[in-house]
Amino acid sequence: MVRRSLLLSAGSYLPKEILTNEELAKRVETSDEWIAQRTGIKQRHIAAPGELTSDLAVHAAEQALHHAGLRGADIDMLVVATTTPDHTFPATATKVQQRLGMKGGFAMDVQAVCSGFVYALATADNFIRCGQAHRALVIGAETFSRILDWKDRNTCVLFGDGAGAVVLESGEGEGNAKDRGILCTHLFSDGAYYDKLYVDGGPSATQTTGFVHMEGKEVFRHAVVNLAAAVDAAIASAGITAEDVDWLVPHQANRRIIDSMGQKLKLPPEKVVVTIDRHANTSAASIPLALAEAVNDGRIQRGQLVLMEAMGGGFTWGSALIRY
Repeated sequence: MVRRSLLLSAGSYLPKEILTNEELAKRVETSDEWIAQRTGIKQRHIAAPGELTSDLAVHAAEQALHHAGLRGADIDMLVVATTTPDHTFPATATKVQQRLGMKGGFAMDVQAVCSGFVYALATADNFIRCGQAHRALVIGAETFSRILDWKDRNTCVLFGDGAGAVVLESGEGEGNAKDRGILCTHLFSDGAYYDKLYVDGGPSATQTTGFVHMEGKEVFRHAVVNLAAAVDAAIASAGITAEDVDWLVPHQANRRIIDSMGQKLKLPPEKVVVTIDRHANTSAASIPLALAEAVNDGRIQRGQLVLMEAMGGGFTWGSALIRY
């Protein structure tokens, strides 16, 4: 028998304010048609003044814990994937830990931008596999609107705010692809492309928060190649075929990239979870938001194979294969 990280539940939270493409067109030179055709985005959620990344994370975590029938005190590992922490330090995860009533164990942040949730999931999975954690709460949470230049139409139209969370618990399996839980994770990065998608601020460099900058065409080109490689790695490692995958839950960055990954896996459109039209790109929150929606509305059923993939600044990218 081998130790597996079982996915017990998922939760999500979206801020109340919705900013549509039509409303954005009043701020910058753009249009609903221009945004929708190029990205698939129709609207995004924006955190309220004073609403912090930790607030979003707590709401999503509470929902995930509720669905699992657990409390914060039952968790011994908490990981928050975020690019927009409340403060430079301490970790946003420690604030979430306190608010959830998690007294023991440990909490930390992970920063891999849009790949953050996959990185955080892999981190928690490895702690559970080696016996250093029994039950983990993994959260992706972002207030990405806080690092956008709202005069830059090339970036401000792409992103939104939100949070998603999952609860993992140690279990046992036979060590094959029929097991429940996380079957494999694969992480990659290449710092040669550091300046293709970045924020021009930081405590050490400028002592400011800064704004997002992106070379869209370059990011798109690498995303198609890198995500395909991450998907191939997951399939090969698990010893399955693309036809065995029941669901694709991709990072929600661009509808054309999402569609191309679904076609690569020969999945019908209804087996690809898409939220980009309503959520835009929520960075590390993107995958868990989409996963929570499909789990909690009953689309994703117990025993089904779910493949997740993402790419973000760094460049970072990765995949995770789970039998829910």
